Amino acid sequence: MASTAESLTIDVKRASQPPARRSGVFISTGRFLKRLFRDKPLGAVGAVICLIFLFCGIFADVIAPYGMNEIKLTSRLKAPSWDHLFGTDNLGRDLFSRSLYGAQISVIIGLAAATLATCISVIIGIMSGYLGGKFDMIVQRMVDAWMSFPDLIVLIVVAAVLGPGTWQIIGLLGLVLGIGGSRIIRSAVVSVRENMYVHAAQSIGASTARILWRHILPNVLPAVIVLFTTRVGTVILAESTLSFLGYGVPPPAPTWGGMLSGSGRTFMFQGPWLVIFPGLCLTLVVYGVNVFGDALRDLLDPRMRGSK
Repeated sequence: MASTAESLTIDVKRASQPPARRSGVFISTGRFLKRLFRDKPLGAVGAVICLIFLFCGIFADVIAPYGMNEIKLTSRLKAPSWDHLFGTDNLGRDLFSRSLYGAQISVIIGLAAATLATCISVIIGIMSGYLGGKFDMIVQRMVDAWMSFPDLIVLIVVAAVLGPGTWQIIGLLGLVLGIGGSRIIRSAVVSVRENMYVHAAQSIGASTARILWRHILPNVLPAVIVLFTTRVGTVILAESTLSFLGYGVPPPAPTWGGMLSGSGRTFMFQGPWLVIFPGLCLTLVVYGVNVFGDALRDLLDPRMRGSK
């Protein structure tokens, strides 16, 4: 009888292990890259674009041929040339160097705000989806009330109250996007919590914290990764919008939205390159992040494996 009870306990413990861990869902990096370039070539292009802008943002101090606010009045509104690849603005500042430093600011704000937003979404979504009941109902009604306000209006009002600044923008975007994104994580948790390994873990007396950390979170990780990648592009676009309206990172720090709003809007007819190149950088990075996020969703979703 003792051996039978011991074997039943072992079977229950094995059943409590999530299939994501037992079947090796976390594939190697090389195998993942091979699948990405083979099955999702457009997503691979987006990944390359993201890596290029990430490299430019990290090493902007090394790559930039001029300082981000280095003024040369003798070179005002110069067209693109070998000396100034993107031309110069109305103060003679090199637009290529300012675009590189703008990528650096976008990388910092995009990664930091997307990380904060994802953490908020994971905390709210997992707790609400797993606990359910009245707690879930109250939390989701609060989320509905928050999502009923237009994001841009909330961003403008709060940014006007807090004032422009990098950390204010990171905290604001992280909070606004994190609360709304919790619905995605919650829907994934609701489907995962009904699986057999979760019930087996509950039956052997596993604590709620252990179930959430060991069984729920690893199996909603694909949704978390996709949410993070899509949030990066959304944050960069929102930060550029706020900078364009004058509520983003204050000058003299160069941002793509600020470059479009300041001298770009004033001198765009005399120097079209003032709006073409910052707008092109913004378009490329947001496009690259979005198509890479879509490819990640398709590759990490078990239901879409084997589909072309």
